Amino acid sequence: MLNKHKIVCLALTLVSSAVMTGCNSTATDKQVDAKLVNKLNYPITRKTDFSEVLHGTTVADPYRYLEENNAETDAWVKAQQQFGKQYLTAIPNKQALVDRITHLWNYEKFSAPFEKGKRSFYYRNDGLQAQSVLYVKEADGSERVLLDPNQLSTDGTVALSGVDVSEDGNTLAYGVSASGSDWQSWHFIDVASGKKLEDELQWIKFSSATWNMQNTGVYYARYDAPKGGDVMADVNYGQKVYFHKMGTAQAEDTLVFERPDNPDWGFGISVSDDGNYLLLPVSQGTDSRNRFFYKSLADNGPVIALIPELEAEFSFIGNDKTRFYFKTDYQAPNGKVIAIDIRHPEKAQWKTIIAESADPIASVALINEHLVVSSLHDVLGKMAIYSMNGAKRQDVEMPGQGTVIGPYGSAKKDYFYYSYNSYIQPESIYKFDFKTSSSTVYKQPQVAFNPDDYQSEQVFYTSKDGTRVPMMISYKKGLKKNGDNPTLLYAYGGFAISMTPRFSAANIAWMDLGGIYAVPNIRGGAEYGEGWHQAGMFDKKQNVFDDYFAAAEYLIAKGYTNSTKIGAYGRSNGGLLMGATVTQRPELFAAVLPAVGVLDMLRFQKFTIGWAWTSEYGSADNADQFPALLAYSPYHNVKAQAYPATMIMTADHDDRVVPAHSFKFAAMMQAKQQGDKPVIMRIESNAGHGAGKPTAMKIDEAADIYGFLWHSFGLTLPSQID
Repeated sequence: MLNKHKIVCLALTLVSSAVMTGCNSTATDKQVDAKLVNKLNYPITRKTDFSEVLHGTTVADPYRYLEENNAETDAWVKAQQQFGKQYLTAIPNKQALVDRITHLWNYEKFSAPFEKGKRSFYYRNDGLQAQSVLYVKEADGSERVLLDPNQLSTDGTVALSGVDVSEDGNTLAYGVSASGSDWQSWHFIDVASGKKLEDELQWIKFSSATWNMQNTGVYYARYDAPKGGDVMADVNYGQKVYFHKMGTAQAEDTLVFERPDNPDWGFGISVSDDGNYLLLPVSQGTDSRNRFFYKSLADNGPVIALIPELEAEFSFIGNDKTRFYFKTDYQAPNGKVIAIDIRHPEKAQWKTIIAESADPIASVALINEHLVVSSLHDVLGKMAIYSMNGAKRQDVEMPGQGTVIGPYGSAKKDYFYYSYNSYIQPESIYKFDFKTSSSTVYKQPQVAFNPDDYQSEQVFYTSKDGTRVPMMISYKKGLKKNGDNPTLLYAYGGFAISMTPRFSAANIAWMDLGGIYAVPNIRGGAEYGEGWHQAGMFDKKQNVFDDYFAAAEYLIAKGYTNSTKIGAYGRSNGGLLMGATVTQRPELFAAVLPAVGVLDMLRFQKFTIGWAWTSEYGSADNADQFPALLAYSPYHNVKAQAYPATMIMTADHDDRVVPAHSFKFAAMMQAKQQGDKPVIMRIESNAGHGAGKPTAMKIDEAADIYGFLWHSFGLTLPSQID
C-alpha cells in the first residue's frame, strides 16, 4: 500500500532542480535493503492532472512531462537509476552470477568469412572483448586485424554498425554508432595499409553503404539532420538515396533518388552481382510488404518501379541478366521463389520457380548457379539446394534441432558457409562444398560446459482460442517436474520476427542454477509464415498476449513450475508484451521485466522512428484503430491493485523506443502498486536499444535480471555456481 508519507509527497510540486527521492530522507543517503524496499518511499514523481480528448474519449496522461528532456526529468531519472541500482546491489551473491556468466562467456567466437577480391574478411572475439574485431586474410594466408572497434572508445560503447568491402577487396567502408544509437557515421580504410581515409558520411540511419562495381564510391541512404537538434525526439522522415564518390566531401554527393511525396518510404540499397543494376527495395514503416525499384547502372537509366504497389514481400535473390529472382509471399503466405523478366514485368509473365510449401521460407541465396533455401519446420531450421529451374538437388544435413543462419556465399563460388546454434549449443560455422555435396566444420568453439548435460525440448500447447502454439523448453538434465522450478519465460511476438533457437552463455548459467528457460513461438512472428504474423497485428494483438499467458499456464499444468516461480521477460515489442502481461495477468507471474518496451500505445508514433510501427500496431490518430490500442496500452491500463515484482529496463540513449515509454510506465506502476512487491527501474547509461552493447555491460545486465528473478521467487543465490 502507498503510505501516508508518500501520498503527501506525491501532492507536492517539485521544482525542476530538486532531487526527487523523498520528503525527509532520500534513497541516495542510505543503503536500500532489497527485502524492505516496498516499505520505503519510491523516488517521488510529480503527478499532474493533464488529460486530452481523443476521438471523444478523455484520456489521462499525468506523467507526460517525463517525455521532456529537461532538468526535472533528468533529476527524476537519476533518482530512479540510483534507487534501482541500490536495490539490485543489495541482492546477495550477485557476484557469483557475474563470475559464472563471465566464465561461460569466455570462449573464442568467429563469424563466417566473406570474400572480396583476393582477400577474405571475418569477425573474431577472443572471449571477453567488448566488441568483436574485424580481421582480413590475405591471399598468401597471412591474417591481421583490420579494424578493432575496441580502440574507438575507452568503455567499448562505440560499435561497428555495418561494413562493406569494395569488390576488389582494397577499401573498407564501415559504420559506427555510439552508445547504442541508431544514428551512424560511415568511414573508410585502405585495406593494404590499414590507413583511415578522409571520407566521412553522417546522418545515416537504417542503411548500409554499398560499393559500386567500379570501386569508385558507395551508395547509401540518409536523413536530413534533425531540425530541432534533439535526436531523441525529432521524427525521422524523408530518407534519400545518395552516391558518394571517394575523395570528395559529403556535401558534393549525388542525390540518386528521393520521394518527398512519400516521406515515410525507406530505401534498402544493393548492387546486383553483375554490377548492372542498383536495387532499391522500398519499405513503408515496418510493414513486411515492400515495393521494389531498380536503376540500370550500365546506361545510367531512370529509377523504375518494378513492383509499384504495397502488396507483398519481395526480397531480391539475384539475377541472370534481365531475369530477376525474388523470394515473395505474394499469394503464398509461407513464401515462394519467382522469376520476373524486367522486360516483361506483367504479373501474367511471372514464373514460379519454387512453389510454396507447408514450411515457411526464411531466406534464399543464389550460389554456384543454385538456389539455397533456408526454411523453418515447426520453428526449427533446415536447408535445401535447388537448381535454377526449381528442381530439388538435396537437403543439407543439420547437426541438430536448432537454428541455421545463412548461407553466406556468392553466385561465382562452388561453396558456401552457414552457422548453426541452439539453446544449448553455441554457434558453429560450417562449410558446404558443391563438389562433395556435404558439409564440414569450419569453426567450432571450445566452451567451458558440456552441452550434453543440458536438454532442449519442443512442446505444443493450446492457446485461448484453440490455436496450437510451439514452445522450446531448456534446462539441465535431471530436472524434476515437481511444480516448483524457477522459470524464465521469454517471448517477442511481433513484426514477423521468428524466435528460433539461439545460444546464450548467460542462459546456461540460469540453467546451472536449476532454472528453466522457455520460449513460446507466439503469434505476431513468422514461425508459420505471414498468416502467423497477421494473426498478431492491429486489433488481433490480444492473440499475442493470450498465447503468452497460455504458455505460462501450460508450464504450471505440466508440473514444470508454479506462479510463484515464473518470471516474464521481453524486449522492445516484447517489452510491450511484458507491459500487457503485468497489467492483464499480474497473478500469473512472480516477476515481470519489460525491457526497452513500447508502453504508451497512444503516442509511440510521435517520436523518432515510432511512426514506422503503425503498420504493425495501428495508430491512435486513426479513430477506428484507437479503441483497440487504448484497450491494451500498458501505461493506460495500470490500475490500483497488487502487482508482481517489476523491473522496468531502459537506456538513456535509446533513440528507437525512447526511454520516456519506460519512465511514464514506471511512474504509473509505482503510484498504483497496492501490493508489497517492488517496482524498480534499471536505467543503463551510454547504452541504446541493445545493438552494440559491450560484453561487460551484457554480462552485468544478465546478472541483474537473474538476480532480480531469483530474489523475487523468494530464493537466495548461492555463493558459488557451477
